[in-house]
Amino acid sequence: MPTTPHIEKHFTAGETVRDIVIGMSDGLTVPFALAAGLTGAISQTHIILTAGFAEIAAGSIAMGLGGYLAARGDAEHYQHEEARERHEIVVFPEVEAQEVTEIFQTYGLSAEESATVVTSLRNRPDDWVSFMMRFELGLEKPDPSRAWKSALTIACAYIVGGVIPLSAYFFFGDAHMALRLSVVVTLVALALFGGIKGRFTGVPVVRSALQTTIIGGLAAAAAFMIARWIS
Repeated sequence: MPTTPHIEKHFTAGETVRDIVIGMSDGLTVPFALAAGLTGAISQTHIILTAGFAEIAAGSIAMGLGGYLAARGDAEHYQHEEARERHEIVVFPEVEAQEVTEIFQTYGLSAEESATVVTSLRNRPDDWVSFMMRFELGLEKPDPSRAWKSALTIACAYIVGGVIPLSAYFFFGDAHMALRLSVVVTLVALALFGGIKGRFTGVPVVRSALQTTIIGGLAAAAAFMIARWIS
């Protein structure tokens, strides 16, 4: 009887999607708010575009740097905890072995059933440390290149998101007409972005699109009102 091989399909790019969401969301809202605020004060679209692209440059650098520092912080935290765990299995092996047993007991295994695995881990210090890092502390070893990848992903997503609301100002000399088109383009972009994000993360596409549009739209509206109030 032929059998169909079981192939598991799990989404494994969660960190990359998170970085894209962070960069794109801010890129869609902050330059839009700046352009909208300036539209209320001046009518020259070339000035609005200049200010908008200057903000995109500064914002993408700042956001990318923030992503880099966050990823570096995660890596340094992991290294610190790993060194401490390695020290503990040497100085307090019995205590650490008991912790392994307790971890297995949370999954329904008895001390006797866990004994073989505990003994095996004690003979393999590196695997023991890895086990404790994952199951005691809930930490996964970060990708060494994660910091730069995060920085570049966030920065590029911010640039792409920022260009979208500003694109309307290329086609209209009247800043107020450009603003109306920018609102429509930004909302459509938020909906498409939300749908694509839902497709990759397993969330229903329509729900993800609506959530992203509503949340992003409210954020953009709030930023717009503040920018108009200040200007």
